[in-house]
Amino acid sequence: EFETELAILRGRVDGLEARVGELEATQFSTTTKLKGVATFVVGANQFRGSANALRQHSNKSFGATSFNNDLQLNLRTSFTGKDQLTSVLRAGNFSGDNNVFGGAGPTELSTLETAFQEGETPNQLTLDKLFYSFPIGSHLTVTAGPRVGQEDMLAIWPSFYPSDAILDVLTLNGAPAAYNKNLGAGAGIRWDDPTGFRLAANYVAANGSRSTTSEGGIATNQAGSTGTVQIGYAREAWTIAAIYSAIQNGDDLVTYASPLVHKIMDLNGMTHALGLGGSWQVLDQSWVPSISVGWGINLSDSSQNGDFQTSQSWTAGLEWNNIFNDGHSAGIAVGEPVFATELKGDDLPDDGQCIWEAWLQLNVTDAITVTPALFYLSRPLGQNTPRGETFQQLGGLAKITFSF
Repeated sequence: EFETELAILRGRVDGLEARVGELEATQFSTTTKLKGVATFVVGANQFRGSANALRQHSNKSFGATSFNNDLQLNLRTSFTGKDQLTSVLRAGNFSGDNNVFGGAGPTELSTLETAFQEGETPNQLTLDKLFYSFPIGSHLTVTAGPRVGQEDMLAIWPSFYPSDAILDVLTLNGAPAAYNKNLGAGAGIRWDDPTGFRLAANYVAANGSRSTTSEGGIATNQAGSTGTVQIGYAREAWTIAAIYSAIQNGDDLVTYASPLVHKIMDLNGMTHALGLGGSWQVLDQSWVPSISVGWGINLSDSSQNGDFQTSQSWTAGLEWNNIFNDGHSAGIAVGEPVFATELKGDDLPDDGQCIWEAWLQLNVTDAITVTPALFYLSRPLGQNTPRGETFQQLGGLAKITFSF
């Protein structure tokens, strides 16, 4: 009685099986997930102050409007359901030689969190990260790889700010030295307790891919290494963490520092960096913003001439989520990058400055956001500012982000 209908169903099932077989034969991987982020950035900088020569040179060299891009392809593969192989492909055209948003000048403090370019060729697709994580028991996780970042192996990122990053220096929990995001050959272990207590230890060698001990290697004097220990506690509404990093000087591992701090950190020696950070947020929808604060202190010494230097840094950020009840968000942050507070001989430098940013993230769709932003650097050269003169930097930009 139902022979005709059954024949139709059999035909449809056979067609589905054929399509499934074709999909399985041509698919990338049954266990790999791809997450992509494409970012457009258009913006410009203006330089002000009474230091006429410096202001005019900066406006001429770095004052043009630019339009840049960054593309990230994050591939995550699991072989057992509990492990994860992470591969990050990235391309961009934020040259550090001629783009202010990529760190060209007059300092690297205006570098955007989304800025990227590998080598001298713009938009060259490169392997940014490659590392593997696997559990040991129910609480321990081991991570290792030839290109892994310090931040990939930490137990806590103690900040709710920002959901849409602008200046990279204001994303580092007030301690750019301790949270230096060193990238290279490394390994680490993380312990997560169900109560919220967390502990991590890791080591990264920026020059770990080189086999010449005079230029790199692992655990050598030229490794460009960072050894990090972090302890903290995290709940849904708040986090707190302390971090210590031992950093080899000489490889620009502490990026966001004043020229005076770089003078010591560029010499052979060690920097001992300590950071404290915490954050708090209201769980239900509210006009009350999340609050994130962080502070860092560092002791740098040079083995060449016995110089030492104490430096500090801090940030505080506020973020309002779901404003206007449409999923939009806004944020504002203020802080100081790494600035010298004491030199050998108890000399007290005048190296401080202020960094400020404000942004508004507008959700056009679930996958597209538009973020206008402003930032201000009150004294980007620190103590190297000509005596008795002023020099400031003001930047404005619009960032369009596509997530897929």
